[in-house]
Order: sequence, then C-alpha cells, then structure tokens
Amino acid sequence: PYYPLLIPSTFVVPRDDECWPKELWGYRLGAKCTAVRSKELYIKNHPARKQVLEELGFRWRGGNAEMSWLRVSHAAAVYSKLHNRTLNVPVKFVVPEPPKRYAGDWPWPKNLWGLPLGQRLKGIRVHGDYLKHADEAARRRQLEVLGFVRDTRERTFRQFLAAVTRFAKLHDTAWVPLK
Repeated sequence: PYYPLLIPSTFVVPRDDECWPKELWGYRLGAKCTAVRSKELYIKNHPARKQVLEELGFRWRGGNAEMSWLRVSHAAAVYSKLHNRTLNVPVKFVVPEPPKRYAGDWPWPKNLWGLPLGQRLKGIRVHGDYLKHADEAARRRQLEVLGFVRDTRERTFRQFLAAVTRFAKLHDTAWVPLK
C-alpha cells in the first residue's frame, strides 16, 4: 500500500530512541527532505534514487505545506476550545510547553509546542497563507467554525461591542462617560 511520507521540515531523529539506529540519532531528516525537494539533493541525475523515494511515498510538493496546515489548524482548534470557540489569537502568541513539574493534563500536544500560532493566523488574515490551495473553501469553513475573524476591523469591533455590553450590564446604561 502507498502511504504519503509527510516529514516536517524541522524533524530531527531523536537521540536515545531505540526505534532508530544509533548512527541516525540527531540526523536532521526534515532539513534533508527540504533540500531534496528544493535543490534535488541526492537525486539530481539519479532517476533510480528518485524512484526509490517515490515508492516509499515521498511527497515532492505540498508535503511540508500540508503538514504545516495540519499543525496550524490543530493548534487553532485547541486554542478555540480553550477560549470558548473564539479564535482571536494575539500576534505574539506561541503555543506553550507545560511548566516544569506540571502534573496535570496539558491541553497542547507536544508536536505543537513552540508553534507561533499568532503569526500563522496573521499570515492567513493578511496574505491568505494556507488558503491558496485546492481545499481553500473547506479551510475557510474550518477556520470560521473555530471563531476565526478574518477582518481585523471586525475583530476590534467585536472587542468594542463586548466591552460596551459588559458596561451596560454593570451600569444599566450604554451611555459611557468620556472619563
């Protein structure tokens, strides 16, 4: 059977993992895959090598981009769940690791730690990153369901509206004094 080989560009073979041969521990496999795709490392003028990779399921295009979208959408779903189905992520937000000696269930999976989610969502909002894809409509719907606000003016209006609504509940009026 054919299984697409999706290796993140940042993947490094773990050290002290008996699943891997010791001589590969620390090997920057993700970076090498990127170099094979972009610079034809190891395969230029070697069609047999390219064939071997294809038989393994090596992805020539879209592999890392698809993996990146999956990480972003997964992180967006976790954030949305933690924030009452709202995906209003500060630009500087990076998926956190659990604090040292944390004993509880950490909501963020390890493969998402360090992901600059705020920057990725800003890229979607400003440049349409991840949306220039055959699944664009499905990806937009997915973000919408998670509470993503594409238009920052809409987002700031929602923030303003939440503040005015709260003020009105606390003071029985929406007449907010200047001071």
